Amino acid sequence: MTVVPAAERPARAWIASPARLRAALAPIALIGLGAGAVLIFRGEPDLAFWVFTLATLPVLAALLVEIVVSLGRGEVGLDLIAGLSMSTALLFGEPLAGNVVALMYAGGQALEHFAEGRARRDMTALLGRVARTTMRYDDGRLEEVAIDAIEPGDRLLIRQGEVVPVDGTVAEGAAVLDLSALTGEAIPVERGQGAEVLSGATSAGPAFDLDVVRPAADSTYARIVRLVEAAQHSKAPMARLADRYAIVFLVFTVVVAGGAWFLTGDRLRALAVLVVATPCPLILAVPVAVISGMSRIARLGVLIKTGGALEALARVAVAVIDKTGTLTHGRATLLTVKAAPGFSADELLRLAASLEQASGHVVAAALVDAARSRGLVLSPPASVRETAGFGLEGEVDGRAVVVGGSSFVGERSLQGDPRAWRTGSPEGAVVVAVAVDGAVAGILVLADEIRADAPGVLRRLREAGIRRIVLASGDRLDVATAVGAKLGVDGILGELTPDAKVAAVIAERSHGPVMMVGDGVNDAPALAAASVGVALGARGAAASSEAADVVLLVDELGKLAEAIEAARRAYRIALQSVVVGLGLSVLAMGIAALGYLPPLAGALTQEVIDVAVILNALRALTGGRRARQP
Repeated sequence: MTVVPAAERPARAWIASPARLRAALAPIALIGLGAGAVLIFRGEPDLAFWVFTLATLPVLAALLVEIVVSLGRGEVGLDLIAGLSMSTALLFGEPLAGNVVALMYAGGQALEHFAEGRARRDMTALLGRVARTTMRYDDGRLEEVAIDAIEPGDRLLIRQGEVVPVDGTVAEGAAVLDLSALTGEAIPVERGQGAEVLSGATSAGPAFDLDVVRPAADSTYARIVRLVEAAQHSKAPMARLADRYAIVFLVFTVVVAGGAWFLTGDRLRALAVLVVATPCPLILAVPVAVISGMSRIARLGVLIKTGGALEALARVAVAVIDKTGTLTHGRATLLTVKAAPGFSADELLRLAASLEQASGHVVAAALVDAARSRGLVLSPPASVRETAGFGLEGEVDGRAVVVGGSSFVGERSLQGDPRAWRTGSPEGAVVVAVAVDGAVAGILVLADEIRADAPGVLRRLREAGIRRIVLASGDRLDVATAVGAKLGVDGILGELTPDAKVAAVIAERSHGPVMMVGDGVNDAPALAAASVGVALGARGAAASSEAADVVLLVDELGKLAEAIEAARRAYRIALQSVVVGLGLSVLAMGIAALGYLPPLAGALTQEVIDVAVILNALRALTGGRRARQP
């Protein structure tokens, strides 16, 4: 894409810009109103009449163009009332009232654009940070390449102050990262060798090498940008509902205005009704409140894809939450080592982990990590034979070692019974038995531990309005039951296939709108089936993030409770703005129809209502009550 310098762009580009034309309408109306007032003060009312008229016509012309375009798309909006009131004012010889309405309409549009721009700032800030090039190692040399040319397996140099362009892992040393643009976390974090680094983070420390794991198009930051762009172009169901109400309000306005004129013979009463009926509470309050709420939630590290998702999040009553990786850490952790006489705990772990180096099982990885974290030196295994799903056998330092389930190890042992060692193991834990040289040498107890913040998170969800919480897991039922019992959930489902999770979500609809929370590929169908799907995008699978309506960019489930509270607040503010704003407008219409509110005063009254409604809708940007810690 070629960028043309500003000095070389044609002058007509300014004229052709609809945004610039709209921005010029309010000053034109304001200047005309001021000039006309000066002329009246100087005793030249006839000249003032034409100044007011000329200041109204550009706004009316621009409005008529918008109305014609909308009608061409089959859309009927409340801008018709503003156009009708301006036209009627000029036709009835009341250009001052028409000028005020023009200023009211153009000023309201300008205020709306400002409000939406202010509300979108936290979301669109992401779009301006997309990296274009990066430094890649090529045969020992560094070369600057386009982001699209990067492939998994490449090694990049990330310099201080640069935005990480793709997902990867720290190759050497340590990385100090500013994650504020992704998660809202103000304090930089440090990631050691082998740790995952998400694209969109900023290097806040010395330069480091990054091993690429995903291409740019599939990286976290690219997905976030796509979510932001989709959110900005969405239209909430509540806004569409407001459009339908707009037609009813249009008919009601015309009937009241026509009735006032017919019954009293005073055409100015009809004009007064029209000028106080410009329904900014409907055409402005809902989108401003919804976008403000989405912006507020984005600052929490939670991205909402559409305005409809925000409304759905505000109404959820049931939460179906995946266990593994959501309420638990999603990885096995070594809890205890029970060693037979003649073996120390470290030696038993070292022998088992050395053999497990030959396996790709998640439990094997957990044992290897546990051994290395204790500083144990692992030996290379030999003659390894793996029975998938049951265990391994082989040689370590010349000794015959068997590692696996109790039955697998017991069948291959001449002495001892691994089942006798299980006494006192935590419910739901994974027990790995170990035999050395034909004798049972002990067991290793592992478990996917409950996250420390999980109980507080569930409490916050209930405080946010969730009436029922169901734990859903593909893990064994006994493991799911043990976790669910500790957390005090309302329902526990285990051994679920992806299809069974979808069925569980559908079954829970009888209790109200359902929110599904998950992070794995197997959760994607259930996320799509729920009233609102929430994915843990900070470390979850890409498929779950694509299927979800809401994505948590930070590995803190507590942010979801805050997001629900913010969504409910934005929804309440939108409804409040519509009800109060329209109520005041209808009241003013009644007063105008009775002859107590002349056209000019009516236009000024409606302007005050419009400004109040938009400022009220902008309250959705703030957090309301102070956030609490789970």
